[in-house]
Amino acid sequence: MAKLNWGMIGGGEGSQIGPAHRLGAGLDGLFTFAAGALDHRADAGRAYGQRLGLTPDRSYGDWTEMLAGERGRDDRIDLVTVATPNSTHFEITKAFLEGGFHVLCEKPMTMTVEEGEEIVRIAESTDRICAVNYGYSGYSLVRHMRAMVARGDIGQVRLVKAEFAHGHHADAADADNPRVRWRYDPAQAGVSAQFADCGIHALHMASFVTGQEVTKLSADCVSCIPSRTLEDDAMVNFRMDGGAVGRLWTSSIALGRQHGLTIQVFGETGGLRWAQEQPNQLHYMPLGGRLQVIERGEGGLSPEADRSSRVTVGHAEGMPLAFANIYTDLAEAIRARKDGREMDPAANLYPRATDGLRSMAAVHAVAASGKADGAWLDARPPMFR
Repeated sequence: MAKLNWGMIGGGEGSQIGPAHRLGAGLDGLFTFAAGALDHRADAGRAYGQRLGLTPDRSYGDWTEMLAGERGRDDRIDLVTVATPNSTHFEITKAFLEGGFHVLCEKPMTMTVEEGEEIVRIAESTDRICAVNYGYSGYSLVRHMRAMVARGDIGQVRLVKAEFAHGHHADAADADNPRVRWRYDPAQAGVSAQFADCGIHALHMASFVTGQEVTKLSADCVSCIPSRTLEDDAMVNFRMDGGAVGRLWTSSIALGRQHGLTIQVFGETGGLRWAQEQPNQLHYMPLGGRLQVIERGEGGLSPEADRSSRVTVGHAEGMPLAFANIYTDLAEAIRARKDGREMDPAANLYPRATDGLRSMAAVHAVAASGKADGAWLDARPPMFR
């Protein structure tokens, strides 16, 4: 089976997210890293791309050059990943979709709800895949958790509690650190800092696992470090369209927390808990029973979990392998389109542009609710109301 051609925009030398994408895309041998525009500095981007193995004619100076160069090739890329600063996601994603390419965009997909709705419409009109990298949904036991909820193992979901809290921005002396400062600057980050950066991962996880969408929310947003314009801590209550109640806490000043992404789901007949820092275990408590620890890789798991697990039970799988599962989903989706067949349902789990749009609507609702002393607001984008 011939490999699919993959390209990347952003994620250059020193990038936090670039290596995770390159590992994820290459892990299963489904994609060839064929093209890139890796840095906003043209010469640095070209040089770095060639050090990674790109040919000189496909190591581009910027994304416009890459779009023009790839559009006319017989061996053009099948998928492009957009891993640039947030404010550029909309423009680049829009251009590549309209150019006929499938796109995986880093979150947030856009800066505004209106841009998000436009991306959804463009993906539909061009019949191109537009995925958003909520990469933590690629973990094997997160997918098993989703399957357990869907098949009724815990009955009707009553409550979902999600967290994404860390303490890596707790030092007020970091006010002028450029790697931190931009996150709390409305001109660069938009209307929200911590919720837009981390909270939307937790919110997407709540929807992904429960199969329900957020309809309305109430938020308490604070800047615990007073010099910050945007929030570094938020507590969000929300309601979902299947009747579940939601609670979400996200923070960047929680000293002692490292990554802190956890999801708990409580139903009529059982409860489930998963934490990203211990991704090999899923805790399951059936009503009237004893606590069970489900191990990644053990026998009898769901097809979704089996398909997304690579190494034997007891060995750790980490974030790049979760990213790799998003890429294997996309490879299956692209190949199914090329072959004119239905894709494997166990792979039909990659986050869509609609997920990116719902997240952006929630970001703006959280920001507005926080300014309105926690007023309950509609969290749905207008096109879904």
